[in-house]
Amino acid sequence: MHEHVAVVGAGTMGAGIARVAAAAGHPVLLFDACEGAAARAIEGIGADLERRIERGKLARDEARALIGRLHAASALDALASAQVVVEAIVEDRDAKIGLFRDLERIVASDAILATNTSSISVTAIAGALAHPARCVGMHFFNPAHVMELVEIVAPLTASEDAVARATALAERWGKRPIRVRSTPGFVVNRVARPFYAEALRAHGEFGIAVADVDAALTESGGFRMGPFRLMDLIGNDVNFAVTGSVFEAFAYDRRFAPSLVQQELVDAGRLGRKSGRGFYDYAPGAKELDPSDAPSGVAPRSVVAYGDLGVAAALVALARERGIAVEERAGTDARIEVDGVALRLTDGAQAAEHARHAPSVLYDLALDYASCARIVVAAPDADPSPLAAASGFFRALGKSVSAIPDVPGLLVMRTVAAIANEACTMLPEGIDDATIDLAMTLGVNYPLGPLGWAERIGWDRVLAVLEQCTRLLGPERYRPAFALRSRALRTAGAT
Repeated sequence: MHEHVAVVGAGTMGAGIARVAAAAGHPVLLFDACEGAAARAIEGIGADLERRIERGKLARDEARALIGRLHAASALDALASAQVVVEAIVEDRDAKIGLFRDLERIVASDAILATNTSSISVTAIAGALAHPARCVGMHFFNPAHVMELVEIVAPLTASEDAVARATALAERWGKRPIRVRSTPGFVVNRVARPFYAEALRAHGEFGIAVADVDAALTESGGFRMGPFRLMDLIGNDVNFAVTGSVFEAFAYDRRFAPSLVQQELVDAGRLGRKSGRGFYDYAPGAKELDPSDAPSGVAPRSVVAYGDLGVAAALVALARERGIAVEERAGTDARIEVDGVALRLTDGAQAAEHARHAPSVLYDLALDYASCARIVVAAPDADPSPLAAASGFFRALGKSVSAIPDVPGLLVMRTVAAIANEACTMLPEGIDDATIDLAMTLGVNYPLGPLGWAERIGWDRVLAVLEQCTRLLGPERYRPAFALRSRALRTAGAT
């Protein structure tokens, strides 16, 4: 027999969770304090199911049965029969505590109370209740009926039975549950903070255009959506609030500091897609922001590749496929020389430092150099002429080329290094590599898990990037985690 499920909050997340439970066969009561909101949410689910029927994705009988299990509740007291209650209300601790205190007097003593909070301490919520042992976190991802991951958050006060029941429930709903501690941001929202933070810093502190950052992360880094597009989709108010919550929970550690750029958008009501304007303009007929391209250069007939190019080794094979003669030579300074200009994968230092002895250009990390559509490059600000050689080479390989200011770590490499570093801070908390990587690939669709990606890049290079960023930009944001440094040293000792 399926448990009776109640969902409180009929917004996007609440409606999605109710749909998931109903699809799994549960009778579901949906309640929202706003009169009529629950009924409208059920109507919206029905409309979406109808579209799926029209596309041949769903049988009408199945849709009818699903909708038949969804019922709008007119009052909180109507949830008395629920054996599981999932709240998806406003992201405010006091509001959630108040709701659960009301529910404690309504539902049975063995009913599970689950919060869908994305960043608030579940221990703090549970600890304020009369019966904290049955309160857990069930953090779904948007859209809930599509995204596979659910973070099962086990606060210090939770009973093993409650955690086990929540985990088993998520599995029966077709989800992939991972158990996490009630730490700020849990796994996904904590590890993901640098994805947004580095983009905001690149734009706000170095003047790199929003479209250029997004193009770098998608067309080179392989992320499904650029950080600015994603913040607009999530809602700048929501993203800003989550960052602020994590920042506060970590005693105002500056690596989580919210962006003044994003705060200004929130203050102006530019919340993203839902308001019609955010970092991008979504009004009908609005001009699309396109990434800028570096000036064209002359394609070289031959190049010289020195040393082990590591993760960028595919550039050699690609050059040969494109008819460029490549001479390979040994050396400890890995680079590709094009018409006397040295092209190096960024190590976090500035191109100007590498250019003290010869003209140099740094190029950014790509998920797959063979198939990526774009390469990001940087040259010393005082001498942009080497960019022509770099642009000519990468364009000859079929890539678009973005030239950005000479910033430490460029865009993709610095973002990935920061994400991997944050993931490493979680390892001492008992969360293993596989769990973190699974969470980030399933929860936010990263092309690779951050720890697996760091392994591919090389822990020594990731450490070097972080150390250079620490030297050039300050320690408060980029200090390497002890676990990351240990892995880099262990890797170096094994070679």
